[in-house]
Amino acid sequence: MSNKSEVQGALKAEAEAEAKFARALRAAAEEKLAHMPHPNTPTRPAEEILHELQVHQIELAMQYDELRRAQVIIEESRDRYVDFYDFAPVGYITLSREALIDEINLTGATLLGVERGKLLLRRFATFIAPEDRDRWYQYFMSVLHSADKKTCELAILRGDGSRLAVQLNSLRLLREDKLPVVRIVLFDIADHKRAEEAMREQEEFFRMIAENIEDLIVVLDLEGRRIYNSPSYARLFGDPEGLKGTDSFAEIHPDDREHVQQVFKETVRTGISLRTEYRFVVADGSIRYMESSGGLIRNSLGQASRVVVVARDITEHKQAEELIRNLAFYDTLTQLPNRRMLDDRLNQAMAASKRSGRYGALMFLDLDNFKPLNDQYGHNAGDLLLKEVARRTIGCVREMDTVARFGGDEFVVMLSELDTSEESSIAQAGSVAEKIRDTLAKPYALTLQHEGNTETIVEHHCTSSIGVVMFINHEDKPADLLKRADMVMYQAKESGRNRVRFFNM
Repeated sequence: MSNKSEVQGALKAEAEAEAKFARALRAAAEEKLAHMPHPNTPTRPAEEILHELQVHQIELAMQYDELRRAQVIIEESRDRYVDFYDFAPVGYITLSREALIDEINLTGATLLGVERGKLLLRRFATFIAPEDRDRWYQYFMSVLHSADKKTCELAILRGDGSRLAVQLNSLRLLREDKLPVVRIVLFDIADHKRAEEAMREQEEFFRMIAENIEDLIVVLDLEGRRIYNSPSYARLFGDPEGLKGTDSFAEIHPDDREHVQQVFKETVRTGISLRTEYRFVVADGSIRYMESSGGLIRNSLGQASRVVVVARDITEHKQAEELIRNLAFYDTLTQLPNRRMLDDRLNQAMAASKRSGRYGALMFLDLDNFKPLNDQYGHNAGDLLLKEVARRTIGCVREMDTVARFGGDEFVVMLSELDTSEESSIAQAGSVAEKIRDTLAKPYALTLQHEGNTETIVEHHCTSSIGVVMFINHEDKPADLLKRADMVMYQAKESGRNRVRFFNM
């Protein structure tokens, strides 16, 4: 349908509505006149004329009443409009095409800091901060030549000289004379700008922390993919930017991965920060020990959104712990368990023997020809011999057995879980003891280092005397077993050395 047809249709509908109203008004007037008292005389032409005049008079009175009611409604609506317009929480401004203020509400005048009566026909640009005026002119001209709403943020200078950050939402309209005007909705965004600045400062503050802290900071999505990595990640993985969008679990040691994933899921589910330790496998294949804890970030609706994880490389700490443990429980020269570790393992073996009903054996071993090597070639030669004795002895026993250095040139070997039969267990222990004795009796070729990177190879022959004691059911104290084994070891040494002697139970 064309615009002309639409207009004609609208006019026709309006005419029909007016005719309908007139008929209704006429009917109402007729009904009202019918109920009015009048003389019961025959109808004459003059009386008909009078009747018509009376009907029109009533119609006029009713129309007047309707007009008064309409006027009251219009005045009330106008008052409401004025209240809404003047006291709206935003400023309303109408600018002419010359950018002069044609209209402005009270809120707009308050924002500009000038009485409304003094603002009409003033150039709006006088309220724009000098650094924003070029941008204002470009913005105003773009609004004036476009039918689209446009937005701009500017700083304005108020009447008292103070500055205010505002947002302008502007739209061009055409007046009845077809001249354009620009309607502006003016928002005070000073609080918003202050909040933005505070957030920017906070982001800068945390950025400085993240970029200078040695800890590793990573932001993950709820699937564990990396969104942000602090620069400290470069120490382990190179360029942190290349990690964005990658799986944060990929570099975790396979044996630790499932545990870390469970901790991550629990943090997402509960929002509770959990601390955990795991191992990273870095690009060169080396292992780094990590300790981390994660915190859940929620959005404005309280829904889980992100997870921030702070991790710390504790490899050196772990190495220090291991060193302390080694110093406490292992011999620094041979790396064999020391007397403290031996006591612990012997207690465990005796308890296991009581549960299983299987025998164990404790061997006390002393080298027969150690002192002459030290006297002739020095302690370095003796240390080399002790290391080789430790290596050969370990090769003669099972992985579950224990070889410990008791002190000096004395060693202790503990065999656990042999057999429920004493005879069979003694035979097994004797076989292992003979194997050790035979292995240690083979010649030693010791390479001595001298100044100037010169070397001397010394061949040495050294045998061992071994005392063996059997145990079961935790019937004896560890110290008593060691004393018995030591005693029969000396019996072996006194009976000619290079032999095995059992304690007679």
